[in-house]
Amino acid sequence: MSTAEEFNSTDNPLRDFVGYGRNPPNAEWPNGARIAVSFVLNYEEGGEYGPLNGDNRTEANLNERFGAVPIRGGRRDVPMESQFEYGSRAGVWRIMNLFDKHNMKITIYAVGRALEVNPPAGPEFEMHGHELAMHGYRWIEYGEFEGDEEAEKALIRKGIEAVQKSSPSGRPPTGWYIGRPSSKTRALIAQVHKEMDLPLLWQSDSYSDDLPYWIPYPGGRKSEGLLMIPYSYDNNDFKFSTPPGWTSAKGFEEHLINAFDTLYEEGGKMMSIGLHCRVIGKPGRFPALKNFVEYISKKQGVWIATRTEIAKHWIDKFPYKPEEVKYALPFAEPW
Repeated sequence: MSTAEEFNSTDNPLRDFVGYGRNPPNAEWPNGARIAVSFVLNYEEGGEYGPLNGDNRTEANLNERFGAVPIRGGRRDVPMESQFEYGSRAGVWRIMNLFDKHNMKITIYAVGRALEVNPPAGPEFEMHGHELAMHGYRWIEYGEFEGDEEAEKALIRKGIEAVQKSSPSGRPPTGWYIGRPSSKTRALIAQVHKEMDLPLLWQSDSYSDDLPYWIPYPGGRKSEGLLMIPYSYDNNDFKFSTPPGWTSAKGFEEHLINAFDTLYEEGGKMMSIGLHCRVIGKPGRFPALKNFVEYISKKQGVWIATRTEIAKHWIDKFPYKPEEVKYALPFAEPW
């Protein structure tokens, strides 16, 4: 198989720079809503790198210590560990209380290990109507598994099983966002769902649009599609920990309101908002989320939806049509 053919396979399709173009479809959101808003809470605490999880390094991402680097050699970083513990001990409940107060249902990007170390979390999420989606069994760099597909598949299975065990209903996740994927993660997730005979309605390791879109189901039949529901790096509290980013709660709040107002005016779009328990759950940052939630709660025509609700709507209104899936132009000629 040539290089171009390999990258144009259903396991790893070529890039699409065209998308919906200048005239995107009318999303036809329920009840005539002008915008679908998807709040996503990344629940990662306990699944990060650390010797207690069998790793030879510590975590250094998304924390309060700018410039932090991993400690290697099996030595623990206890201050870093406690930052993550704040998210599961305090931050998560501050966030959940806000959404429950406004009766807004959100998607939890749940790390399987994080659910295991905080057993009350999964049942609480589901009891209040929130969606348990999959964020991997561990919050680690899956690129480290390049070339060892069976090891990555084993972690995918373990993550699914952790969500099922944490869910009072035993419900498996129907959607995924890894965030730190390998080049094969998307295809391996699709493959494992097939092997376990579990539906996979959506994936979100994409940042390429303001609307869902279809790709061929990796490794599936020609008639099968996989719905991509793009996520957001800009409407995301992680930028409090990534310079240059938010330096105040007001900055994040203003950005969210600007993004919402733009999409609301255009109509028929989707807005994703990424949150982290140990970031926006801190008291000094929390008002940004609180004020934004109160702002949109006063607007007409706003559909607050989980990602699976969005997926089911899109599947019903815009079913997969293989002939409409676009691919990129062929590789450029070598220099």
